[in-house]
Amino acid sequence: MTQPPQPPQQPPNTPPPSGGFGAPQDPPPGGFGQPTPPPADPFGKQPQQPAAPQDAPAGSYGTPPPAEGGYPTPPAPQPNGYGYPQAPQQGYGYPQGPAGQPGMPQQGYGYPTQPMQPQYGAPQPAGDGGKKFSTQMQIIVAAAVAVVLIIGGGIIYAATGDDDKGGTNEASSSGATGGEAKGGEGDGLAGGDEKAPASTKSKVAFQLPEPVVTDITTVMGSWITDKAYVKSGVAEIIAYDRDKGTKLWSVPLPGEVCSASRHMSKDFKTAIVFEETKATKANKYPSCNQVGVIDMTAGKLLWSKGVTSATGGDKPIRFDEVTLSGTTVAAGGTSGGAAFKLDDGAELWKPKVGADGCYDRGYAGGEALAVVRKCGTSDSPQLTVQALNPTTGAPLSSFQMPAGVDYASIVSTKPLVVAADVGDTAGDGSGISDFFSIDAATGKLIVRIPADAEQYAARCGSTEVERCQNLAVGNNRLYVPTENHDGTSEYGETNEVVAFDLTTGKLLGGRADAGDRYSLTPLRMDGTNVIAYKEPPYDKGGQIVSIDGETFKQTLLMENPSDEAVREAERRFSTDHSEVLYKDGRFFKSKRLVSKRSTSDADEKLYLVVAYRTD
Repeated sequence: MTQPPQPPQQPPNTPPPSGGFGAPQDPPPGGFGQPTPPPADPFGKQPQQPAAPQDAPAGSYGTPPPAEGGYPTPPAPQPNGYGYPQAPQQGYGYPQGPAGQPGMPQQGYGYPTQPMQPQYGAPQPAGDGGKKFSTQMQIIVAAAVAVVLIIGGGIIYAATGDDDKGGTNEASSSGATGGEAKGGEGDGLAGGDEKAPASTKSKVAFQLPEPVVTDITTVMGSWITDKAYVKSGVAEIIAYDRDKGTKLWSVPLPGEVCSASRHMSKDFKTAIVFEETKATKANKYPSCNQVGVIDMTAGKLLWSKGVTSATGGDKPIRFDEVTLSGTTVAAGGTSGGAAFKLDDGAELWKPKVGADGCYDRGYAGGEALAVVRKCGTSDSPQLTVQALNPTTGAPLSSFQMPAGVDYASIVSTKPLVVAADVGDTAGDGSGISDFFSIDAATGKLIVRIPADAEQYAARCGSTEVERCQNLAVGNNRLYVPTENHDGTSEYGETNEVVAFDLTTGKLLGGRADAGDRYSLTPLRMDGTNVIAYKEPPYDKGGQIVSIDGETFKQTLLMENPSDEAVREAERRFSTDHSEVLYKDGRFFKSKRLVSKRSTSDADEKLYLVVAYRTD
């Protein structure tokens, strides 16, 4: 299966120009040469990175979404209580149709869009010679004022309880901007399962060489079980000992892995989509039409099957992505969706394509099951997000996305959070201009949260329903990183992780600071805590931290070696285009695509996986 090449990513904190330190960044799939890094922005902005071809949105970049006809003009801007002036916003109030009936008479909700938020890391006007320290101090002082105002007023929002209990917002006196604490032996972190080791210094567990291929090849999918690190290879799934990297088992497949669920069942089963056969001269592009389940405890393919279209035909249809929720495997694509029982592959429902041309574009799993259903034409699509009964596929609720949304990604199913690039206004290939917090029980919009792509660094695949990264949802909050901006040191940049309240849409006052020359990225929730990766500067190893979901206090869990060869291997894996996993003191970075080597890197050591562990 041929995939378009992905662009190279510049390291977040480049070395001093005069020193010449650091190895070149990992070339992108396809063997393209490494471009010269862009010159530093005098205002401290991170140089804009080229978007991956499959993520790049179409349309007029930087154009604000058109106002909806007939909706009220927004009120004059008011102070927002954070010490920042509030930009005027349009009243959205997008209408919603009855479940599964696009085009029916609709009732407008009239929910207001959350006002624009404080802009962490925003470039400041040049002045006083464009001094970097002055720019950074403006950011720090503005953020500090916001926190002081919030704490002084006694209104910082914090969720109590976990997601399963649907925590409620209560006043809290906490509002820390986030320090860093080191744990001792056996230290359990309140609110989560991860523990701080006696020593946070890690060592290389193993490094797996990149396989030799003749074309761009998908190796998507990686998981951590109680005994193994499991990774997609070239037409196979392979399990490795978590600490040594020795091969435990291998499941051969007839063709490449096209897509893989990020979720596992409690007994370590997961779902994949793969090609029916390997590419040949006669069949260069075999179809991704096989859905299967891997038992990662037994090390075998439990079942696999293709599905024909519900509207007729005898050829198995193509699936673009697959997910898992409870005991249901759901796969979706342009030909519609289908679902199966996890244990035996029995069909729960066939591809759902309506007479009106509506179809299930893709599903998101985890604690619940949701779908993005697409209607209309390619020039004028209408998307509906539905919470589903995982056994029958029947919609439990429906929310109609606003006009100007060509694709939508489901960030979380419980709570239900959706990301979209409305009107192609993000302009950076992130696929996100706004987040939508939705009541899954009723389908009503709770709040729409604008997320300026120039300020926030989360990403979603533009066409995939469940491929958002660099963010986490928990505690009734959405945790996102800011874009990189100038730090206080002469060289290098930094960023923060901030949180939006999913009921009010407000940007909360606390934040977790990456620290000079590091870039902080949320990976996942650990109970009420956020596990995050600190992408390192050129002369350091990366770090894993646990961030308290309310106070933003950081606890260091792992710090990787700074030896040149080790750190350069780690830096070759761009966070935006790699799979990054951490669990139980073990950290893995792996590739999603590999390609034929160019002559310039034929002798270099390139890795499919790099793994680290603490003692």
